[in-house]
Amino acid sequence: MVKVAVLGAAGGIGQPLALLLKANPLVTELACYDIVNTPGVAADLSHINTPAKVTGYLGDAQLADALRGASVVVIPAGVPRKPGMTRDDLFNINAGIVKTLATGCALTCPNAFICVISNPVNSTVPIVAEVLKAHNAYDPKKYGEKVFGVTTLDIVRASTFVSELKKTDAQSTKVTVIGGHSGVTIIPILSATGQSFSQAELDGLTKRIQYGGDEVVQAKSGAGSATLSMAYAGARFANSILEATV
Repeated sequence: MVKVAVLGAAGGIGQPLALLLKANPLVTELACYDIVNTPGVAADLSHINTPAKVTGYLGDAQLADALRGASVVVIPAGVPRKPGMTRDDLFNINAGIVKTLATGCALTCPNAFICVISNPVNSTVPIVAEVLKAHNAYDPKKYGEKVFGVTTLDIVRASTFVSELKKTDAQSTKVTVIGGHSGVTIIPILSATGQSFSQAELDGLTKRIQYGGDEVVQAKSGAGSATLSMAYAGARFANSILEATV
């Protein structure tokens, strides 16, 4: 039995993320949690003919039920970016949301793998770790690392942008990205791609990879941020954990 919980499942990232996880045959139960609209999301997903049983949970009172028995917890909950906002501008709001959800994990599923998507990831991951520590539920040396900041979107973007420039297959174009998930902390290692780049290409690619999120926010004219591509990246990361541990 493999239970995956999506916290923030009714949001712009959460809904497509839950859909992609429902398609994974390794998942036997998909728990969808949010503060609004989760019953409808769960009902919709439950009609898809894949093995995962879908359950919906609504509000603080049902958080523990959503998390009970979870092997993997994915957290896309929080407010999205709007034009002019940086990921750091989200901190004051999303930090409180993540703290509440992390407390639920510490109390209910302390051994689960926790995948943090909520921005700013550079700051929300330490919050999760500190909450777990406060509940004696975090010891990487003893149990291995189980808290992850999901920065896979930077890798997905890097592969896409390099393949567009060099006319290569996007799925087979591999680009290592290190660092964090905010502006200049995102560091693509373009020298390791096996491709040759001019200095102008290096500068342009690096900036586009670092600020690709701004491109989407502006294109959506304030109506949202990168939700579909983030859902794809989040599912890819969660699926990798499932494949490695199930």
